[in-house]
Amino acid sequence: MDLANFLIQLLNSVQYGLLLFMLAAGLTLIFGIMGVVNLAHGSFYMLGAYLAYSLSSQFGSFTLAIVGGTVLSVLFGLVLEWLLFRHFYHRDHLDQVLLTFGLIYIFEEARSLLWGDDVHGVQIPELLAGSLPLTETLSYPVYRLFMSGVCVLLAVGLYLLISKTRLGMKIRAGAFNRDMTEALGINIKLIHAIVFALGVALATVAGMIAAPISSVYPNMGSSVLIMCFVVVVIGGIGSVRGALISALLVGLVDTFGKVLLPQLAGMLVYMLMAAVLLWKPEGLFKH
Repeated sequence: MDLANFLIQLLNSVQYGLLLFMLAAGLTLIFGIMGVVNLAHGSFYMLGAYLAYSLSSQFGSFTLAIVGGTVLSVLFGLVLEWLLFRHFYHRDHLDQVLLTFGLIYIFEEARSLLWGDDVHGVQIPELLAGSLPLTETLSYPVYRLFMSGVCVLLAVGLYLLISKTRLGMKIRAGAFNRDMTEALGINIKLIHAIVFALGVALATVAGMIAAPISSVYPNMGSSVLIMCFVVVVIGGIGSVRGALISALLVGLVDTFGKVLLPQLAGMLVYMLMAAVLLWKPEGLFKH
């Protein structure tokens, strides 16, 4: 592998890892702070892809589609938390698994009724449709760099929100000791609603920005859900920093594994997870 090809694969792995982080960050926030096992998280990614397809057709602008889809996803997350998830915080994890597993089928059926079962494509905006030349024969798509930039901005924003704001302080307090946080007069139900809506929005935005390069198709959330759980387990349940580092590691192993060891590519990520758990059973970072 020459330097140019290595650079392309490195950029691909970072872009994939950052996209996984956006998904895994929402999953680890919901589980680490609210204690809810959300198997339907991949459905929010699928929802984002279909919103990008539908709204970009309606508005004629991919940018407006992302803005409109983000607003809709936040509202959807708030309503879903109020209607269903709020009543399962103190229930057994098995009840949460059954609820969210059932939601997967509901979302898939709703998707089939609204958009059908065909595969759809989302056009890359003209401004981002070009490529940057790396050598005389190799180039790298601008849109993939745009995806990485969006993910980095959201990762920095999430870090600042959780670490540097009063809301973030309340979120951390609620995750550490819910009863004490409520005793201090903090509305923990509102905190949980905000966290859930944030997690839904992150997954939905990931689906929207990934739609132009991955296409839009039924059950597209199932494969990313498995990878999200791998990222969360490796990074440490409830740790956003762990999710970032773990997602980048998984991106590197998966991308270079498919290039260098294609026969073992399907196993390498899970071998990485097994190795990390043997070394640190709680994951790379504790909550």
